[in-house]
Amino acid sequence: MKKRLEKMDVKEKTVVVRFDYNVPIVNNEIIDDTKIITSLDTIHYLLKNNCKIVILSHLGKIQKEEDKKNNSLAIVAAKLKNLLNQEVYFSHNLLDPELLERIKIMIPKDIILLENTRFLDIPNKLESNCDIQTSSFLASLGEVFVMDAFASAHRAHASTVGITKFLPSCIGFSVERELSALNKFLMSPKRPFTVIMGGAKVEDKLELIEAMLLKCDHLLLAGGLANSFLKALNFNIGASLATKNAKTIEKLKNILLNNRDKISLPLDAIVGSSYDKTYTRYKKINEITDNEIIYDIGVKTIEKYKSIILKSETIFLNGTMGVYEDYRYSNGTKEILQILKESQKIVVAGGGDSVSSVKHFGFNDAFTYLSCGGGATLEYLIHGHLIGIDSIMEEENIEILDV
Repeated sequence: MKKRLEKMDVKEKTVVVRFDYNVPIVNNEIIDDTKIITSLDTIHYLLKNNCKIVILSHLGKIQKEEDKKNNSLAIVAAKLKNLLNQEVYFSHNLLDPELLERIKIMIPKDIILLENTRFLDIPNKLESNCDIQTSSFLASLGEVFVMDAFASAHRAHASTVGITKFLPSCIGFSVERELSALNKFLMSPKRPFTVIMGGAKVEDKLELIEAMLLKCDHLLLAGGLANSFLKALNFNIGASLATKNAKTIEKLKNILLNNRDKISLPLDAIVGSSYDKTYTRYKKINEITDNEIIYDIGVKTIEKYKSIILKSETIFLNGTMGVYEDYRYSNGTKEILQILKESQKIVVAGGGDSVSSVKHFGFNDAFTYLSCGGGATLEYLIHGHLIGIDSIMEEENIEILDV
């Protein structure tokens, strides 16, 4: 068992915590603060133990210098200050030796949030490549490391994995909750076990599809994933998003052949047009024409999927039924969420799009568990472990490198 925060001696120590503050920001406003709220249990525990708290996180994708402009964590520091009702200091510097002095003069219960760790990737990818010197410096900022960013636990970065080579480490309350829920509900699920999966590129989820087919009793597909399978069955899907890779098409044919009793595909759809943005029609799957684009599932598909859901005991939702952000194509996703809510079954939603749709339609408290992990959740379900958690100490002590 990995070392848990309650089992770690943190009293009156300087603690470096890796959170996941990769929150959605629109017009310089945080539109969903769930990830910040999720971190509060760990923060309150550390405050109760008179710790100095040094927080690390990333935000957004930083691929070039210009990306830094709209991805500063300063806005998160302000939000965290309001939630905690206490000062949260912010440091624009990550590798500046003066940061060591600044932390040294902090008093117990002081909190400092450092700038986006992904800024270190410009120009030399010090964060993403798990640079040893960067890892060592981040470790020098504290006496204990707490990994509480489940959504980043599948990345071997300096702030998630590298730092554990130099500090005693443990998992925080958020990570502990994620592991407990996923292990309890999905690793050995109550059956029948149904997986509902949407998404754009089938190549991105092919490994997950194959892994889930070994575990589930039913796989209900939508979106670009379903389009690619329909294409493999020689349906005309018009201008809809689907794979163009011939090898992938052949693989999908084999998957369908070997799992014909498990896989369910849409019977009908709500379509748009490649040449007319105002065009919206209901079509059976075998009626779609060359210029039409599948944007949502239709009523017959909803009824078909409903019948399977109601016969299930555990459902894992990963993805949406269509382009739910557009009200014209939102019905499929909304109806499936309503059916899941009323089913009274064990329902776990995992992956960014599915959790976003749950919150968008106000189903936050309707399901058994909402995983904030995104890609990390999927990788954990496939492989049963994550590198960012593997690197954490076991309950017994391990050797720590000198900083």
